[in-house]
Amino acid sequence: MHRSRTLAGWALVLAILGFVTVSAAAEWNLGPQQLVRAGGAIIEVAGVSVPSYFDWNNDGLKDLIVGEGGLETPFTGVRVYLNDGTPGGPSFSGFFYAQADGADLAYDGTGCPACYPMGLFPRVVNWDDDGRKDLLVGQFDGTIKIYRNTGNDDAPTFDAGAFLEVGPAGGKTVINLESVATPTFVDWDNDGLKDLVVGDWTGRIHLLINEGTATAPDFVTDTLIQDGGINLIVPTTRSSPVVVDLNGDGRKDLLTGDREGQLLLYANIGTDAAPSFSGYTLVESEGVPIDLEFRANAKPFVCDWTGDGVPDVLVGTVDGYVYLYEGVPEPATTAILALGGLALLGRKRR
Repeated sequence: MHRSRTLAGWALVLAILGFVTVSAAAEWNLGPQQLVRAGGAIIEVAGVSVPSYFDWNNDGLKDLIVGEGGLETPFTGVRVYLNDGTPGGPSFSGFFYAQADGADLAYDGTGCPACYPMGLFPRVVNWDDDGRKDLLVGQFDGTIKIYRNTGNDDAPTFDAGAFLEVGPAGGKTVINLESVATPTFVDWDNDGLKDLVVGDWTGRIHLLINEGTATAPDFVTDTLIQDGGINLIVPTTRSSPVVVDLNGDGRKDLLTGDREGQLLLYANIGTDAAPSFSGYTLVESEGVPIDLEFRANAKPFVCDWTGDGVPDVLVGTVDGYVYLYEGVPEPATTAILALGGLALLGRKRR
């Protein structure tokens, strides 16, 4: 059953390009749960869906990018649904697969049959600061690849991909979290260089600080993010972190999905340059924690789907659907958006 959800306590400051002024709600709700469609049919990928929302072809409309993985087959891929609607009303007719080394970008999961349902975890990034979008992809087996764009930014195509490594010079090893890596690329310590924050199968969240440059990221150590002085472990496992400012205090927080289909918020009690955490709250709809399904393996992505400056949430799950919760505006206030900035203003319900 698809249940109507309402989420109180957030408002968004979200910018993609430049400095702009928009209305940002002091408090907002999520509307009824929807299923994203293409060509009039509900999108249903093989295995877990992993959605994100990004302008793939630079036409001014954001597109839907969905990682997938087969339930009974090792085939995987990264689907691209081009938006043929409007900025505030996305519409999709069909999809194609992202290309790498002249073929569909895929992962051979024959060596990990138990991992088939987990899906590839793609995120569009500018990895080497060359102005062209690349693909950062977490894989079934716990490894992570970066696929560099060998085409142009309007029509991305990618190389064969390279495994990300960690360790000192002369002692690098492939990053391997043992099963299902869920990476995001963000400047964690505010030094101007983007770092890796990665969830894993066990519910831990790894932090790999970039000690290289913007054009050549380099990771020397893999540490675990802490919660109250001990390793942060999402209680039902299967972490998939999103790094955002949840309460408008200028400090980045953690939003993550889990195996049971819930969304958990870890508020930052440290500083923006040195985040720390102590406990979490469950994201609620109409006073009830969101709970998609047993073992749903929720993969959230925060975006502005409707173009109204209010945050919307895409969630991928093991059923292969892409769920959408649209933000419902409340009385607006004015906020200034910074280049590339993302902040959620307001308060969490407890």
